[in-house]
Amino acid sequence: MSEVYYCENCGGVMEFDVASQALKCPHCGSVREIQTDGRKVEEHRLTGYAKREIRAEEKQSTTMQCPSCGATVEVEATSTAKECPYCGTAFVLAEKQLSNIVPDGVLPFKIDKNRVGEIFRRWMKGRWLAPGELKHLYQKDKLQGIYIPYWTFDADASADYAAEGGKNHPIRVRNAKGEEETRMEIRWQPTRGRVSQFFDDVLVHASDRLDDQLIQAIEPFHTKEIPPYSPDYLSGYSSEIYTVDLEDAHRTARTQMEKELYALAEQDVLRRYDHVRNVRLNAVYRNETYKHVLLPVYATSYHYKRRQYTVLINGETGRIQGEYPKSPAKIALIVLIIAVFIGAFFFLTSDRGGRRYGYDEPVYTEAEYEQIEEG
Repeated sequence: MSEVYYCENCGGVMEFDVASQALKCPHCGSVREIQTDGRKVEEHRLTGYAKREIRAEEKQSTTMQCPSCGATVEVEATSTAKECPYCGTAFVLAEKQLSNIVPDGVLPFKIDKNRVGEIFRRWMKGRWLAPGELKHLYQKDKLQGIYIPYWTFDADASADYAAEGGKNHPIRVRNAKGEEETRMEIRWQPTRGRVSQFFDDVLVHASDRLDDQLIQAIEPFHTKEIPPYSPDYLSGYSSEIYTVDLEDAHRTARTQMEKELYALAEQDVLRRYDHVRNVRLNAVYRNETYKHVLLPVYATSYHYKRRQYTVLINGETGRIQGEYPKSPAKIALIVLIIAVFIGAFFFLTSDRGGRRYGYDEPVYTEAEYEQIEEG
């Protein structure tokens, strides 16, 4: 069923309020604490069965009835929270959460729309390569708060490695002029070792609707003390269902872990050697667990000259990242300024520039030239 949180005082629809971290009525200001069942966020054992069974379903959009005004509303396949376009009522699609796995935790929004609007405007003003008219495209109503699904993974990891370590050895050689000089030679030798690391909450984006590189640029999110899931947090915001299978997400997490183990192996070799190359790992992962969480993101898109650009803002920290067009005129001006500076530099360091600023070559008499040649 679809849930609407009505105010017990005035009957208005309550929404999650960032300042109080509770449900709040926008009409009379009544506040109600978030309802949870008292459980703690649970880490689930990562088993072969879980990876086989927890898969994103291919779903089509759903037609639902607004519980407030009765209007028929089209709901996207991945949405679990919606605002009615007719009456503005925010409602949570509880049955869509239950048809998948219920999230283990929700990191609530910590930045409200007024503050995030300021962050966006400040960011836009700082894009000095953007066309001037772009700074007037900001529209507050297009800045949408969305809970994005993520998988997190924990693991005790260790890796035996083999590599080559190089030490610097000075050697004496003769150069092209026949003179002796010292050069550094690297002498390589095989080395082995072992590194280990506990990985806690490796984040993997579980939705394919937003660009991975863009959303990774606004990370991190602080998920260590994440509150347990409650649909109350979703009231007034949009929310998505995961579209990335647990198995695929786990593969991505392993890749992230292996990169860190590789870096640790390099650091271990460099404690004994001056250089490192050809690192090879044999990694083992134990006590692997996972959980499914929702994390807060503000998103907006705008069009400029028939192309769409997306900007994302971390709803917890305010970190912002986005795409924007570059003005050809401004780029040409920068290139021109750089060319002028380079030209001025060469002019001032040339013979002509030197003479202009009082560094003329000395003028000698014939007798002085003869003395110089004899000397």
